[in-house]
Amino acid sequence: MKRNFDFNSLVRKNIIDLVPYSSARDEFKGEADIFLDANENPYPSPYNRYPDPLQMQVKEKLSKIKGVPATQTFLGNGSDEAIDLLIRAFCEPYKDSILITDPTYGMYKVCADVNAVNVKRVTLTADYDLDVPAIMKANDVNTKIIFLCSPNNPSGNVMSRNKIIEILNQSSGLVVIDEAYIDFSTEPSFTRELNQHPNLVILQTFSKAWGLAGLRLGICFSSVQIIDTLNKIKYPYNVNIKTQELALTALDNVTQKQKWVKEILIQREMLRNKLLSIDLVEEVFPSDANFLLVKVRNAPLTYKKLMDHGIIVRDRSKVILCDNCLRITVGTPSENKKLIEALNKL
Repeated sequence: MKRNFDFNSLVRKNIIDLVPYSSARDEFKGEADIFLDANENPYPSPYNRYPDPLQMQVKEKLSKIKGVPATQTFLGNGSDEAIDLLIRAFCEPYKDSILITDPTYGMYKVCADVNAVNVKRVTLTADYDLDVPAIMKANDVNTKIIFLCSPNNPSGNVMSRNKIIEILNQSSGLVVIDEAYIDFSTEPSFTRELNQHPNLVILQTFSKAWGLAGLRLGICFSSVQIIDTLNKIKYPYNVNIKTQELALTALDNVTQKQKWVKEILIQREMLRNKLLSIDLVEEVFPSDANFLLVKVRNAPLTYKKLMDHGIIVRDRSKVILCDNCLRITVGTPSENKKLIEALNKL
């Protein structure tokens, strides 16, 4: 049975009452010959004008690819901006909480800590799936947001779709599904579920499959109400002109993104098979992402020896459920070959 979702009781009262800053580009959105409204330098350079504060060209082009209306799309300085804004908009400091499922992406907790919001932690099952009874037991009236990372970082797997839907139906707060790695998965995005679940928020990014990590451009999809709230409290010009231009160029070249994804998936399978043939490797966990979680005999020592070979991976051995595990990003064919050669030498 679905629980009722009451947006007005969930969002913070001060956010409802907030009168947002109105920039020059908010007040006039059209074309003109002379702009004397924003105190910009009038002399021409590529970047003397402020960018579109709502990035409408990018959103409209993205809408055609993702099938989500521009009005249900927020763009930010990485997905981290959306995470921070969601916590600021919906969680009262020192009173409310978010819920995360360990092991998971670390920024959920960091953003909560910065905003003085409590963090409830529920450990995933042994196979890195959702423990729904434990999640719902921890989910009380002050739990305003549940963060679910799927495909998960650092384990790489997608969470069971039925379990996510169960949590969506049972929760009266927001359920945020972080789909940063969804392009590498055979499972479909939850974007098709947006209209069925008013409490659903989806995070995606240009950093992974699109190859634009250096631009810091994150995507958030949700209801118009939730997106309007994020736009209300964001910084006026949070995505710069250059980022918007390069994002538009990338969106015009979906074929390139698809080629990269295809090659990464081929290399992921090759890397998995090669790793399993190495003596010090004990397990390679299934992955729907562009990385592999690999259990080795001595992760800290292996990490150090790979570093001595000029190869940097991520030591996750201190993370819960990740004893002696390294997280290894799928590289180019030559990079993967050098990694395997180095591991064989160990």
